[in-house]
Amino acid sequence: MSLNIARSIAFSGLAATQVQISVTSANISNADTTGYTKKTAGQASSVTGGVGTGVTVTGITSSVDKLLLKSLIAANSDLGAADTTNSYLTSLQQLYGSSTSATSNSTGTSLANTLASLESALSSLASRPTSSALQSNVVDALDSVASQLRETSSGIQKLRSNADQDIASAVGSVNGNVQKIADLNAAIKQAAAAGQSTADLEDKRNTALQDLSSQMNVSYYTASNGDLQVYTATGQALVDSTAHPLSYTTTATVSAATSYSSGGFSGIMLNGVDVTSQITSGKIGALVTLRDQTLPAAQSQLDELAQQLATSLNAVSNSQTTLPPPASLTGTATVSSSDALSATGSVRLAVTDSSGKLISYSDLDLSSYTSVGDLVSAINGVSGLSATIDSSGHLKIATTASNTGVSIAGLTSSVGSAGESFSDYFGLNDLVTATGASDIAVRSDILSGKTSLSLATLLSSATLTIGSSVLSSDGASAANALYDVLTGSTSFKAVGGLAAVTGSFADFASTIVSSVAGKASQASSTYSAKEAAQSTYANSLSSQSGVNLDEESARLSELQNKYTAASQLIQAINAMFTALVSAVSST
Repeated sequence: MSLNIARSIAFSGLAATQVQISVTSANISNADTTGYTKKTAGQASSVTGGVGTGVTVTGITSSVDKLLLKSLIAANSDLGAADTTNSYLTSLQQLYGSSTSATSNSTGTSLANTLASLESALSSLASRPTSSALQSNVVDALDSVASQLRETSSGIQKLRSNADQDIASAVGSVNGNVQKIADLNAAIKQAAAAGQSTADLEDKRNTALQDLSSQMNVSYYTASNGDLQVYTATGQALVDSTAHPLSYTTTATVSAATSYSSGGFSGIMLNGVDVTSQITSGKIGALVTLRDQTLPAAQSQLDELAQQLATSLNAVSNSQTTLPPPASLTGTATVSSSDALSATGSVRLAVTDSSGKLISYSDLDLSSYTSVGDLVSAINGVSGLSATIDSSGHLKIATTASNTGVSIAGLTSSVGSAGESFSDYFGLNDLVTATGASDIAVRSDILSGKTSLSLATLLSSATLTIGSSVLSSDGASAANALYDVLTGSTSFKAVGGLAAVTGSFADFASTIVSSVAGKASQASSTYSAKEAAQSTYANSLSSQSGVNLDEESARLSELQNKYTAASQLIQAINAMFTALVSAVSST
């Protein structure tokens, strides 16, 4: 072997060692870089004519366990969903207040506690029904219940609106990563064609894939040309030969009536296809579930509580009147004169003076009337009364003389499919108004103090005597009746994941609060479990493909020794060249 060949071999070893040192130094420098994997420089011996002529670097690569990476991608999606669900359900639980207080001299702030305060106020009123202060306490306590229901409902819709906004933000993140993967696909192919290392670019692409998977569940594979192709769960392409971004439009206003199924929320579109139902995990999957299922279920539970509360309280209030009685009563039910009237039994309408002394009255046989218009005509036939359907479609009954009032006794009246009393059916003396938790409110004139609570009752005796007092002022009975409907057994239908149940309003409110607390606790446990699983896969992948500083430091020391040895070999060969030249020169 000539000295030239020997020197060439030594230089190839020196060059290969320099590359190895460079790769190892990069490994050490990037040990804490997110997504970076350990790189190795492959070597192969050079052979010419069956004789070794040195060493060459075949390429710089990294080794990532594909099965571990796939498991981590799935775990990222699960963790993204669990984290989002845990965060939202924690916020939801906070909306409902606490059933206990941090101090011993106050109660909790939950709906059940607020209802208990209303029960207490009614109990106190029953002992002194003429007390204006105690009547005000009842109105204030009822207003607190209504306000809390409205505020909780509003909070739920705010969370749904937040979910809608967060979906748009997450879609933006998905699109950024989808484009990044497509760009890296192109860069990797270009580098490979130029004979350059693609390992660092592949690391960046894997990092983008992991970020993408935390937002939504995806499937993927590496094509024969080196492209990483990414798809939705059912095969809609996010990245193939190019990037395919998602599109999503947020909703300006979100209410309890807003739903995805009715078109209130936009679909998540991909290539002109609505893929909302295909995204079942990751942050977006959790947000869709929260917006369309979990939070509406919570709203429906509140609505059931509010509707039943309004129905029960109004049934009592419509059986009562005030003293002095009102000059007019306006219903809340929307009707028209042509509406068919399905009613049986009789109802009593009376006109009295301000002290409750009878001026006139009439007992109407409701089975005699086939339409609301017929009923209005009959009421107009009662001395001292006038009935109309106002422009809003509400039945209005008013006295025709000054300083007189109208009162109603339901007697045996049964109106409509639910068999409500006459006044209750038309809502002529409702205590609260409500279509659901979002709008439940104490009747405005009662809340403002213009009208007092209805604590008097029109006598239901077979006959009444003109000039006699016909309004019973036993307010205790009326207060107790309100108390009884609150604390007695009410049937609540199965709603929002809760089974049908019978109990008091406070009991049902406690069930709602407990249900939300249970879901929040479960979400927290799920998050902890998914976080542990994701951490396990991430650590396993890091152990398999990450940088071990101890190993790399030892490797660097070894390479330095190799570099020194190669340098010494070159020095020795150079010395031989010098000696050879001197020998030739001296001859």
